[in-house]
Amino acid sequence: MYRIFVVDDEADLLNIMQKYLEKEGYEVRTFNSGENALTAVGEKTHLWLLDVMLGGEISGYDLLKVIREKNPVPTIFISARNQELDRIMGLELGSDDYITKPFSMREMLLRVQNVIKRVYGENESKIRYYGEYSADMKKRLVFRNDAPVPLTSKETDMVLFLLSNINTPFTRDQLLNEVWGKDYFGSDRVVDDLTKRIRKKMPGFNIETIYGYGYRLT
Repeated sequence: MYRIFVVDDEADLLNIMQKYLEKEGYEVRTFNSGENALTAVGEKTHLWLLDVMLGGEISGYDLLKVIREKNPVPTIFISARNQELDRIMGLELGSDDYITKPFSMREMLLRVQNVIKRVYGENESKIRYYGEYSADMKKRLVFRNDAPVPLTSKETDMVLFLLSNINTPFTRDQLLNEVWGKDYFGSDRVVDDLTKRIRKKMPGFNIETIYGYGYRLT
């Protein structure tokens, strides 16, 4: 799961951005001022979303300079200023992209996805984390606090698929196709049985039941 730090002094916009990013499966931490965000520089994150014009003495430009010195991770500037000089200045300081207000949440998500894919795509870790669990996606191994979880092949298929699609709802038929394949002609109730076994073996691995529809990992 990628972690994103978002800095903006507009509370409503900050809350909406957090909501949409978390819905896409990102771990999000928000800051309403440059001063607050400065305390988190150096902590582990994969991307900063920075408003340029922040209330207070520390601007987005100031934050970017500190980030580049202490923890050079990708950064996207957000600004109501649409002047070419502002965009050029942000890019020259090391920003990876520049979004002009007002913008749609869809545009914001696409720009975030593009930067993450460009920066981390080839070197993306094969390890996924979920609470006290971790999964080696390549080796198909699941751990709880570094201890192996004894899963069957199908249980592993389901867990890895859900970890790759956090917060996305799936019908039983969709899960049936993903785990058993399109050639399986048995009852979709095997999905329910498999889910029960995973829940028993992995407490805290929150597979939510969507009644009348299916399941999702939240």
